[in-house]
Amino acid sequence: MLTTLDLTDSTSAASYRAALPRAEFDVEHAVDVVRPICRAVAEEGETALRRFSEQFDHVVPASLRVDAADLERCARDLDPELRAAFEESIRRRRLVCRESEAEAAETTVHPADGASVTTRILPVGRVGLYVPGGLAPLASSVIMNVVPAQEAGVGSIAVASPPQAEFGGLPHPNILALCHLLGVEEVYAVGGAQAIAMFAHGVAGLCEPVDLVTGPGNIYVVAAKRALRGIVGIDSEAGPTEIAILADDSADPRFVAADLVSQAEHDPMAASVLVTDSRDLAAAVDAEVERQVAATLYVDRVRTALSGPQSAVVLVRDLDQGLDVVNAYAAEHLEIQTRDAARVAARVRNAGAVFVGPWAPVSLGDYSAGSTHVLPTAGAARHSSGLTVRSFMKAVHVIDYSREALADVGPGVEVFARAERLEAHRFAVSVRLGAQGETA
Repeated sequence: MLTTLDLTDSTSAASYRAALPRAEFDVEHAVDVVRPICRAVAEEGETALRRFSEQFDHVVPASLRVDAADLERCARDLDPELRAAFEESIRRRRLVCRESEAEAAETTVHPADGASVTTRILPVGRVGLYVPGGLAPLASSVIMNVVPAQEAGVGSIAVASPPQAEFGGLPHPNILALCHLLGVEEVYAVGGAQAIAMFAHGVAGLCEPVDLVTGPGNIYVVAAKRALRGIVGIDSEAGPTEIAILADDSADPRFVAADLVSQAEHDPMAASVLVTDSRDLAAAVDAEVERQVAATLYVDRVRTALSGPQSAVVLVRDLDQGLDVVNAYAAEHLEIQTRDAARVAARVRNAGAVFVGPWAPVSLGDYSAGSTHVLPTAGAARHSSGLTVRSFMKAVHVIDYSREALADVGPGVEVFARAERLEAHRFAVSVRLGAQGETA
């Protein structure tokens, strides 16, 4: 089912990147598809939203904004065990946000006497959070989006999720229940690219425009983010989900196989990659994958993902090369199932999240580890981070100089401006320092 790639003779990051499997994800083509949708929402507002709801979701909600009574009802009807799981996940995610992700609100540095530069860390004013509702209604994404936004101090939070015909045009009840538990009152039964356009442009009488849109979604959601970036801020362009596992012969093939299969369960384009220096482990995992897939709920979906070009077993010479390979791959989720896994994990530079040892599966991070599960994909972990409190913050520099402080550094500024042939820049300094007879 999983193809095998032998990289034991490869030696460079460039060769690894060229050889490693990736899902084909043509966002630019999808942008052409969603651009008219975004334009229609901007021009027609709620009329367009209702038309696209019927076209794409096959149901038109009575009200695009979910009534508070429906939020409360869904929370009230939650199974007690599920409610307890939700609340524990919220508690752990909020704790990590507060203890390790928050930034100082203000710091001041004095480059010289009478000179100060203050960095103010401020929350974004209003955010639109997207929660998918396609193959899997990802209620957990409510927690992953809302909690860090709240901990950042965002004053206005709106959530959108696709309407479901099964629930009378409302989003999935678990999504609505979590919104209620988290105190989010502005919730929309709007999905896909049209939801991103609604947040970006605003819709008169329904939804005010936001400053930032976050949250995962399908290729059309990603394409809408790309098309509207600049009109609105975005967190990332997240592609199909992926897992890489770096394992040696000490790994339990049942655990490795279970984690590869669990990621493939998300989507036919999901990527599951095992990197190992043990051919015996590779063979055992392959056999175990076959056994586990046959027993899974979504056999066809999982088989498609595991047999696709984005998934593979990658053979390496040793763990040193294995680390080079996983750093080149820069997985969304990276598991380390080796001897002394913590030491090996400490050498990882590129991953959205790193799961250390046999008792930290990706599934834990998806729900209740306390970490974020909104993570960079498609190699973006080489330069980007997952969704945290910092994602909802912005930095503003406040510069305060006395006349004496400007006089001290001003000649250097003037030299700099002359070198760039920007005489008005130079004059803006000299005019303050009392130079006579000079003009711009």
